Amino acid sequence: MFIIKRDESVTDNSENELLEIATGAVKAAGEILLARFRSQPSPTDLATLQRGIADNDAAVTADLRQLLLAARPGSHWLEGEDGEGPLPAGEWWVVDPVEGNVNHLHGRHGWGVAATLVRDGEPWLTVIHEPLKSESYTAIAGCGAFVNGKVLHVSRKRALDAAIVATGQARPNETAAIKERIAQSAGVMLDAALLVRAAVPTGLELVDVATGRLDLFWQYGRVAAGLIGGALLIREAGGVALDLAGERWTSAASSFVAGPVELASLSTSILPQLKSE
Repeated sequence: MFIIKRDESVTDNSENELLEIATGAVKAAGEILLARFRSQPSPTDLATLQRGIADNDAAVTADLRQLLLAARPGSHWLEGEDGEGPLPAGEWWVVDPVEGNVNHLHGRHGWGVAATLVRDGEPWLTVIHEPLKSESYTAIAGCGAFVNGKVLHVSRKRALDAAIVATGQARPNETAAIKERIAQSAGVMLDAALLVRAAVPTGLELVDVATGRLDLFWQYGRVAAGLIGGALLIREAGGVALDLAGERWTSAASSFVAGPVELASLSTSILPQLKSE
């Protein structure tokens, strides 16, 4: 069980108190995962990989769920990080207990723990923690985005020809239509951008956009868990998160692009034929 210090008399936590509790819970989960990191040989087949993913999830999920639900009475828990489509009304915790689980199991960098509180479909509070870097990325809607207390801001680039851009898979075994869009869009961006990369997990790519280390990220698919916390970070860091029709991104959208206003808008103009059905 995680040990998180808090005032037990608090039943309706203020924004900052809630963020502190959520950050503590996510960091505690990260410490458990850090102790498991490189403790076993890398998976040798799909079955071993799937068992490792399940074991990592099981090591931290129950405690995360208990702590986060208790911190926000009346909130709900989204089961599974691969859920599609809009969330019901009310407050929901959208949690990826091991963001980048595959990287963790292969002894690679690029993994962490992410928790986002969604209010009536809109991300309201998020924490994304990278244990290997001891970095916690946080945002509350309307209050800015931070890493370990330092203010974040997206890239200040305005042209794609100078931009480092990225995409990725929302999950394995995507549909043929999504795979086709990924391939086509990569070709378009290879012509338009300075450099193009593809990486997982999505959540940590969006962290890089919020910090300005990466200029733009786009993706196809309706898996919201990997996008919703990063979307809040980027918006609070001065950027935008849109769908490829140019509308404000929501969890109901089947496409996603985020970054500085100018770059995101340019991307929607060169990829219009690749937007959702």
